[in-house]
Amino acid sequence: MTIEADIKTYIAHNLLFSDNGFPYSDDVSFLDEGIVDSIGVMELVTFVEEEFKVKVDDLDVTPENFDSVSRMAAYIRRKTA
Repeated sequence: MTIEADIKTYIAHNLLFSDNGFPYSDDVSFLDEGIVDSIGVMELVTFVEEEFKVKVDDLDVTPENFDSVSRMAAYIRRKTA
């Protein structure tokens, strides 16, 4: 699986509670679409740390890093490079 696929699967199952996958494009804003709230962001941080073995600094928890599948995947790639 790709990083994007892993993120979409996690969000579909754990935040959208959907068995039908992630029905949005990779660039859709989680916050603008109401996909993720502040608690959901913290769940995403925990997911990234556990799934990708990345230490997420508090200062990294920003919309630039966690507000879409594309932004999260880019962040993970930067942290694991």
